[in-house]
Amino acid sequence: MKQQVSISQTDYLREAYEQLQLADNGGLSAVRAEAFGDFSSKGIPTTRNEEWKYTRISGLFSKPYHLAPLQTVPLTAEDMAPVRLPGHEQVSELFFINGVFSEACSTIRDTHLLVLPLEAAAANGYKPVVDRYFNHSSGYLQDGVTALNTALIQGGIFLHVPAKQALEHPVYIYNITDARFFPVLSQPRSLLHIGAGAALQIVETYATLGASDSMTNQVMELVVEQDARVTYCKIQNDTPRASQISTTHIRQVGRSEVNAVTVSLNGGTVRNNLNIIMEAPRSEAHLYGLYFPNGNTHVDNHTVVDNAAPGCLSNELYKGILAGQATGVFNGKVFVRKDAQQTNAFQSNKNILLSEEAGVHTKPQLEIFADDVKCSHGCTVGNVDEEALFYLQSRGISREAAMALLLQGFAADILEKIKPARIRVHVEQLMSRRLTPEVSEVS
Repeated sequence: MKQQVSISQTDYLREAYEQLQLADNGGLSAVRAEAFGDFSSKGIPTTRNEEWKYTRISGLFSKPYHLAPLQTVPLTAEDMAPVRLPGHEQVSELFFINGVFSEACSTIRDTHLLVLPLEAAAANGYKPVVDRYFNHSSGYLQDGVTALNTALIQGGIFLHVPAKQALEHPVYIYNITDARFFPVLSQPRSLLHIGAGAALQIVETYATLGASDSMTNQVMELVVEQDARVTYCKIQNDTPRASQISTTHIRQVGRSEVNAVTVSLNGGTVRNNLNIIMEAPRSEAHLYGLYFPNGNTHVDNHTVVDNAAPGCLSNELYKGILAGQATGVFNGKVFVRKDAQQTNAFQSNKNILLSEEAGVHTKPQLEIFADDVKCSHGCTVGNVDEEALFYLQSRGISREAAMALLLQGFAADILEKIKPARIRVHVEQLMSRRLTPEVSEVS
């Protein structure tokens, strides 16, 4: 159930790992060694692996990718201008270039926001936090892809929000791949610790410069303490030659609230792993997703909500609009552990297919080991309502405009969850620009 990458690529990755181990003056050497052993034994998963049944990635990892050196050349203002998000002048911006954090390109506008190199945090006063929380995601994602990210950590960051600090400014995280000169494998890594009573808004996005192939294999781990609040939005709107495997692993270690929205529009092969681990009683989590791929884009959303404590509430709603020859996957798992009595967990996946060539595989799942719970799940796959289209056309609205109105209405309850407001408007504009060519396909 594994696929070995090519001999030359395997040697290249091993050499990169050995160089990192020799240069490591922080506290990550042991975890790198364990992870590289896992990568060597597990390899890249194939479709025989149930978790990757509908998503082929072995071919992606056979390409002659280059890893970025630690001293990455900063991007110019002209490079960054097209990828910056609305409102960037009033927020903290963190740039990863080819997977390596760039302090030169980044701007921190909150005095209470601490950003350190991950290796430094593992060796200084934050070592207990790193030791306790770093790489917890490996227990939920036991495949060679996640292990490879851990084995080749370089230029990762540790982000800390102190207790009782509600940051004035959101944090924008840019994952930029510079593929203008050769194919690039980017592996951003971050550990975010949100203290008790703190609040943080995060917006994450991806962009590729150049026409070479690229792969981003990212892992972000968030730890949310007592009475903290986190709002997280991920926007994926990259080029067809840019593929992504993106893991967001959130632990609610104190009673807290998390709101997460994932928007996937363009790219090559896109795989999103979103894990919510509810370890404290009466925690609350809301997961929303919207995927609107076209062409040959493939979007795979895998979610896990693990209720490990009693009295927690989770609500999950993912919606897909698929056009052209695009394909989608939704695999959502909700676990309710034996001691997690009085859990409320709801999960729904709804899809609209705009062409005969588009397809989606949907698999919502519940695994319940407690008896005093309220849980439900469901999924739908269909086409646009022709009666609703006819009604709107009978009122003098063109078929294209009517189609756009119906699809905007279908997506509205996801879009309205996006924060901050300027990012919601940005995503609505991206979707509006997509609707005109998409609806013309089926008119």
